[in-house]
Amino acid sequence: MEEPQITASGTSVPTPKVIFVMADYGHDPTETAVPWAAFKAAGYEVHFATETGKAPRCDKKMLEGVTQKLLGASKSAVATYRAMQRSEEMLHPYSWSAPSFSLDAFDLVVLPGGHEKGVRQVIESASVHKLLLAYFPLTKKPSRKVVAAVCHGVMVLSETKDAAGRSVLHDCVTTALPAQFEQAAYWGTRAFLGDYYKTFGHGSENVQEAVTKALASPAQFKSTLNPGPFVVEDENYNYVSARYPADAEAFAEEIIKLFASFDRIV
Repeated sequence: MEEPQITASGTSVPTPKVIFVMADYGHDPTETAVPWAAFKAAGYEVHFATETGKAPRCDKKMLEGVTQKLLGASKSAVATYRAMQRSEEMLHPYSWSAPSFSLDAFDLVVLPGGHEKGVRQVIESASVHKLLLAYFPLTKKPSRKVVAAVCHGVMVLSETKDAAGRSVLHDCVTTALPAQFEQAAYWGTRAFLGDYYKTFGHGSENVQEAVTKALASPAQFKSTLNPGPFVVEDENYNYVSARYPADAEAFAEEIIKLFASFDRIV
């Protein structure tokens, strides 16, 4: 087998082109804005896509009021979100339902999470599933295309299935929101927030359960209850996943490292 070559210093490499695939409303602001800021700082070309090209809005409860102070985004994450909200790319997203739209032109597809029920628009979308069914196989190593998902964003992939009912994640290792985290948030807030922390309503399965069902083996679901940063990268596909907002910075860093590793090989 021919040895990979290391690029010479100063060699020009393509700028990664990124797309955040989102619902109109409900994504977690930290899981969206922190990676956005990291990619912009790294010089990536960043875009957004919603169903009809409407500018997306993240979950208001995570940005304002008592819920923000107790459960939501940090002040710095809120400030980053406000900056993202004013960006041209967020104000003028693509339409992922447009007949001419394709993910092929992008190097990185990002699926942010969020437990607000509005994110079901993208989790359950046949249009998004079709796009990802075509794109995800293109990330098989040594490809330079990447898919990254965090928290409920992983469910978009677990629900993306071929004609035989097999998810694109079937042979991958992944993480997502741990069941213990979801249950603690739900039962700890149910008295004043109802089923807010259950995206599919009271009694629905946890994210971890839904994702694990799509895998060839339960052992492929990786997790930890340590609140510190935790990110999983698959060995066979350029697929990166994370659990929840506290992982967002490490999630973005791991993706940037992955692209940097592409730049060293020609």
